[in-house]
Amino acid sequence: MLDMKIKKSRVLVLAPHTDDAELGCGGTIARFLEEGAEVCIVAFSTAEDSLPPSMPRTQLRDEFVEAMKLLGVPPAQVATHSYPVRKLSYHRQEVLEDLIRLRNAFSPEMVFGPASTDLHQDHQVLHNECMRAFKELTIFGYELPWNQVTFSANAFIALQARHIEAKWNALQAYKSQIELHRPYFTLEFVQSLALVRGVQVKTAYAEAFELHRLCL
Repeated sequence: MLDMKIKKSRVLVLAPHTDDAELGCGGTIARFLEEGAEVCIVAFSTAEDSLPPSMPRTQLRDEFVEAMKLLGVPPAQVATHSYPVRKLSYHRQEVLEDLIRLRNAFSPEMVFGPASTDLHQDHQVLHNECMRAFKELTIFGYELPWNQVTFSANAFIALQARHIEAKWNALQAYKSQIELHRPYFTLEFVQSLALVRGVQVKTAYAEAFELHRLCL
């Protein structure tokens, strides 16, 4: 279990789509911000094509911005790209170049992104390009159980109730996903998963990760 203080660390969180960062490590983001880390969050697709025709095309981008605000991420540390959903593989080189620019501009000390076992095609692309761009750094793969058949939980970050509350508060910004009755957009799911991961490491709550590389 990782229960270290990360004050003054620079943490980069990569999301294939809006909402992935909050779902995968929203509690960890809340804790890191509380402890004084500089957190930058980048979403690569705002998934307009996944929205019902009745919703505005900017719906998910607007919800992402609101979720980041609720988590307390400074606006200057939040960014989105406009790659088409389910087609990141068509833009693999551009994604890699975006990541290299992020590496040079932000100089992160640790990076969070999709786990290697995530079956979604966009998540696979971002995982692979993340490993290329940041191979010298500490890299965590976050858990999204609905996209995974297996998950190697070999790192845990301990959380408190307030961090899970902050995660759920941010997720409630996604009115579009709640209206679509996504089963993972419920307080019960968010709390239950964090409780299970907490039990595994004898703490109140936790988020689990696939640790790809640890550089201290």
